[in-house]
Amino acid sequence: MVSLRSILKVLYASERAEGVGAKVRRSIGVTGMRNFTPFLLLDHFNVAPEAGFPDHPHRGQETVTLLMKNYMLHEDFTGNSGVLRPGDLQFMTAGKGICHSEMPYSEDGSNVEGMQLWVDLPKELKGSKPRYRDLRAEEIPVVRANDKVQVKVISGKSYGVESVKELAYTPMSYYWFTVQPGGEFEQYLDPDFNGFLYLLGGELELETKKGKEAVQEHNTVFFNRDGDGIKGSVPAGSAKEANFVVISGKALDQPIVQYGPFVETSKEDIYRAYNDYQSASNGFERAKGWASEIGSGVDEKLFRTKSNSLIHDGLSLHPEEHKEIPAKDEL
Repeated sequence: MVSLRSILKVLYASERAEGVGAKVRRSIGVTGMRNFTPFLLLDHFNVAPEAGFPDHPHRGQETVTLLMKNYMLHEDFTGNSGVLRPGDLQFMTAGKGICHSEMPYSEDGSNVEGMQLWVDLPKELKGSKPRYRDLRAEEIPVVRANDKVQVKVISGKSYGVESVKELAYTPMSYYWFTVQPGGEFEQYLDPDFNGFLYLLGGELELETKKGKEAVQEHNTVFFNRDGDGIKGSVPAGSAKEANFVVISGKALDQPIVQYGPFVETSKEDIYRAYNDYQSASNGFERAKGWASEIGSGVDEKLFRTKSNSLIHDGLSLHPEEHKEIPAKDEL
């Protein structure tokens, strides 16, 4: 039995403009929750194919992108490029500096949906070399806790089943839950990790030290670090299933100083990051004169060209999930 955490705050993620013509629901990186170490930003994006996030820089953090519907293409100034499909994730370490583009594509013209999380890097790793790690849908264990609860174990351990590999420098866990009406769930959280839950759709009732708390869709629940788990249920009378993510990460004991996509531990380092980007130096050398191929939009021809790498790796454009794994005794 887990020791239940209490709730620090519940915050509704209202829709806002971002990028070029894109819409996001943001619940970290706003006035109500500027940051929640190690987390810097949380966006639930729903982007039309003609919108997107063209060429832009990063320094000092990692981004974790989960695709839920359609496709997202990415390309950076080192020549790296790829395609994320429904259920795929990408862990990008910006480190000392990177410029990249993230642009949507759908075969039927419908919007592209997903989540993007920004994670702070420990101070000693902020100058690290940029890197990418893709986690494909086929690699993610899908746990069937019972006939009403399914968990995709992206990072960490849930119902006795562990994720395939660690993908971020900053220790974190990431679970994607689907719970049917009448279903009950629980999840262990490391006592040293800050944790939150974001409800993509449906409704929940969370059990806490102070009793039950009702949560509606598009709300983020931030937990205090006073227990080692969370527990909840979906009311039996709910009209639909609850779809949510539970994410936690090791709290970092360091200042957070942020200017747009640059994250450092002092104002002096922020000034340096901005100057380095403007002068294309100290990690941003390749930014000078660089423009991505996808930044102005992705048509069918470009998508087919860029997705050839998937086919070369033996991946389908329409991934199938792993066979469900029965839960084990321990969480």
